[in-house]
Amino acid sequence: MAGALDGIRVLEFASYVSGPYVGMMLADMGAEVVKIEPPERGDPFRGWGTDTLSPTFESLNRNKKSVTLDLKSPDGIRHALALCDTADVLVENYRFGALDRLGLGWDALSARNPRLIYCSITGFGPSGPYRDRPGYDTIGVAMGGLLSLLTDLENPKPMGYSFADHLAGTSAFQGIMGALFARERTGRGQRVETSLLEATVSFISENASRYFFDGKVPDRARRTHIAQVFAFVDRDRRPFVIHLSSPPKFWEGLTEVVGHPEWREDERFAKRPSRIANYDALHDALQAVFATDVRETWLEKLRGADVPCGPLNDLKEVFDDPQVQHLGMKQDVPHATEGSLPLVRAGVRLSDTPLSLRHGAPPLGADNETVLGETVEG
Repeated sequence: MAGALDGIRVLEFASYVSGPYVGMMLADMGAEVVKIEPPERGDPFRGWGTDTLSPTFESLNRNKKSVTLDLKSPDGIRHALALCDTADVLVENYRFGALDRLGLGWDALSARNPRLIYCSITGFGPSGPYRDRPGYDTIGVAMGGLLSLLTDLENPKPMGYSFADHLAGTSAFQGIMGALFARERTGRGQRVETSLLEATVSFISENASRYFFDGKVPDRARRTHIAQVFAFVDRDRRPFVIHLSSPPKFWEGLTEVVGHPEWREDERFAKRPSRIANYDALHDALQAVFATDVRETWLEKLRGADVPCGPLNDLKEVFDDPQVQHLGMKQDVPHATEGSLPLVRAGVRLSDTPLSLRHGAPPLGADNETVLGETVEG
């Protein structure tokens, strides 16, 4: 079946994570995504692996076509402009103003192609005192406040995932989809803009709202206390989590499982506000109990009492999990040079216009003849 975006052409002038992530999401929905790369080396992520394969690049560039253009040459710009005349969407994550200087900015391209939706992802936005600074993921995560909610500020450590890049890509995808829908009514494209900083600050709105309300700056622990979220290790130091939230039945079920129903009358724990105030004492008391047996035993008992819980899985455990396997999150995808590669599918399903993983990332310049020849002839 055709995807939701079948017939939409997207040009991706982007590298690393944020822009390619947008392109991949659009491609999964059936759009034709043409990735524009510099000759010889291509997207820098192509070099993050072996001589023949980069898992990092593969994770962000499936379902796309690859065209190489030297944007420093007149011929490269000529081809780029011809492609832009045929495009529905352009995605770019260059430094601010870089494509404008090449004649490929919003003003120039929208004058040629009024239906074009032009999406720019920057580090800090298109104006303001930080506009011209280089922006990378960790900078966005740190300056946007997210890292302060994920690490101990007295012993800070960076995260093992590119949150700001993926959040900016998700925000850009949201904007593009809205712009495509609006174009159905108006016939006109528009500019879509986001940044690592904006996407990150937007993502922490729950914590920000509480800060606006009470003036207390949240740290890594605050929401865990409010939401009654706990992490423990079992007898063998294997981790698992519990999320009590606010329904009393979860707290009552937990006290039965750990053999301490009297805690429901203990003034430190009887009411949710008191459990929040005495979070550390409750955690320590529970940990002492959970250290007496293995994780599987505790999780079985907790689930029997309908307490929200789960193992804290590493990636091997994730893809060995029967529910993850049932959902088909890992899929083998045809690949031009490897035969097939395992990749992770998108986390959403559409009943009538399904997403699909049609092929892995293309070899550098694999579609030059087809795409550029078609454009020149057109």
